[in-house]
Amino acid sequence: MKIKPRTGFALALILAVVLVLSACGSKEENANNAGNAGNAPANNAAAGGDASLDSLKGKKIALIMQFNQGTFSAQYVDGVKKQIEKFGGKVTVLASDNDLNKMVTNLDTAVNQKYDGILIDHGSADALTNGVNKAIAAKIPVVAFDSGLSVEAVTSLAQNDQLLAEKSLEALKKDSGGKGNIVKVWVAGFPPMETRQITYAEFLKNNPDIKEISQFGDANQAQLDAQTRMEAVLKQYPEKGSITAVWAAWDEFAKGVTNAIKQAGRTEIKVYGIDLSDEDLALIQDPASPWVASAGADPSSIGQVQVRYLYQKLHGDQTDATVQIEPVFVSRDALPTDKKITTAELGEYVKGWGTSEQGNTDYLKALEQSVGK
Repeated sequence: MKIKPRTGFALALILAVVLVLSACGSKEENANNAGNAGNAPANNAAAGGDASLDSLKGKKIALIMQFNQGTFSAQYVDGVKKQIEKFGGKVTVLASDNDLNKMVTNLDTAVNQKYDGILIDHGSADALTNGVNKAIAAKIPVVAFDSGLSVEAVTSLAQNDQLLAEKSLEALKKDSGGKGNIVKVWVAGFPPMETRQITYAEFLKNNPDIKEISQFGDANQAQLDAQTRMEAVLKQYPEKGSITAVWAAWDEFAKGVTNAIKQAGRTEIKVYGIDLSDEDLALIQDPASPWVASAGADPSSIGQVQVRYLYQKLHGDQTDATVQIEPVFVSRDALPTDKKITTAELGEYVKGWGTSEQGNTDYLKALEQSVGK
């Protein structure tokens, strides 16, 4: 069939336009595909892909501590350090020698030196809130432990201090038959011990046959001070049976009073403590020791959990405002008599003790594996 020249020209023009439009469409599609390909790593990063893991490596973390004494603190710091190393980061510990003014200065230093993240151990809200707000304004994430902080964007970890006190006091009540004279060792000004004191006061109110005959406590050189003060109390009450038990709101206090009681030969007096470390466990296992039980959480695990929540923040996650670490109760009766154990083995004998998965995520597990390679 013949096509007239004018008709042929029109068809050729239409065909050219179609080809141009097709080419433009192909270019636009290719550009969109290229854009999507460019966004893929970002999407993977949000889901915890390789780009996200790489961005979490090499972080510089500051650990601001109110005090760093005793085996509980040592094991807590060890947990923090090991977890940060597993994530490919590095931690600097800034201890404050139980001086809140120095702790405030250490916090300001960490902010000014632009650390990637800040961990806080103890302290008080009054002293630390301004410095923490500076960190948040500088986009430095903060996770605190036992500090009493209530600042938006900060995750605060705490042991269940009420339950810690309840578990240790109920054991004292059971062993004493609900009556007797007791000594309390604690110190004000620390959020966890303030909470434990509330539980203790309620306990005395509900158990009128249990009488407090003395109380003392000093956070500076806590173990030595507790030993010296307990020695004085033992001289004040020299008759056997005049003191039934000691309730210590911190394991450093428990170690001090235990030493005083052993040296005086007054092991009819039983000691009940809070917090637990390898050194504490050895004393509880010793059949000649007056320290018979303690409530606590694995200090190393606490450090690990705190680091995980900080890295969740570094990843851009929304984290809970408060996280509670559930404690366990450890008594001599639950421990082996034929060998000495450490807290690393304690989970074999006491349910609930040991490595915690709290705060862990799939991408943090992948980060550990990536760093390990």
